[in-house]
This record gives sequence, structure tokens and C-alpha cells, in this order.
Amino acid sequence: MTSLEVIIDGTTYEVELGLAGGDTHTVKVNGEPLTVTVPRPEAVVTEMDWLIINGWPYELTFDPNMQWLRAYDGLHSVEIHDRAQHVARPRSGDGRVKAPIPGLISRVLVAPGESVVAGQALVILEAMKMENEIRAPFDGVVSSVSANIGETVLRGQVLVEVK
Repeated sequence: MTSLEVIIDGTTYEVELGLAGGDTHTVKVNGEPLTVTVPRPEAVVTEMDWLIINGWPYELTFDPNMQWLRAYDGLHSVEIHDRAQHVARPRSGDGRVKAPIPGLISRVLVAPGESVVAGQALVILEAMKMENEIRAPFDGVVSSVSANIGETVLRGQVLVEVK
């Protein structure tokens, strides 16, 4: 089960996504079970234009960056945080720690010459209103830091090197 924190217009909802059964899904919102039917489950979220929730159809439009959605009553700001996962870092094996997604560097937590342990946060990367901890792939020493606070980075760009 996937556990998310979804913030819509400043109101926080705890959302648990159950196992999919074709186009119908079991979802819990703040502990209350809901049945959600996605008419075209193969479509990406920006191509979805309606959902059926507990038997009622809802017409929705989603922002490609998942920062807003439009419903019958207007435009709503959205933030989504995965409570169980950190962003997966592309594997490099050689100590080069790369940006898993494009975003903005909000914090650099290490400096060259500093010892780090596997899983230690090195950089905070903001993307889609979410803070993502970019972590050390293994124990070692930081040999270089190419990430700078306030810098926009591309997916796959080297942020830190650990030897």
C-alpha cells in the first residue's frame, strides 16, 4: 500500500492507495475507504479528464507538474508527498551522485573532504513543491560538490562525487 500526504488548498489529507483491480482502486482518505474508477487506466494523469469516486463522476483537469487541479468548483493548488519513499537516485556505481529529476537545489549538506555514510543526505533538491533528499550511495569521502544553492539542475546532472 502506498501512503501519501496530499495537500489541496492548504488542507492535508492522508491518502493510502490499495492494490489496483483493473480500472478500479481502493483508496483511503483520512482513514475513510473510497472506490475510485479510472476509465482509462493506461492514460497518463494529464490525459485523464474524469474519475468515478464511490459511484459519482467527477470531471477533473490535472497540471502536468501536479501543482494544481481543476474541478467543477474551480482551480485548486496541490502538493503530493510520498510518505514511504525517498527519490530513487539513478545508479552510477562510481560515486557520482546525480539528480534523479530536474529541480532547484535548496540546500547543500556536505563539503569536499567530508566523510559520509551510505544513505546520508547530501543535497536537498526541490521539484514540484517537494523536497527530495539526495543521498550518498555508499560510505566514503566527498571528493567534489558541483551543486550550488539556488541552481536549477537537469535530470542526470552530477551533484556530488563520493570516493
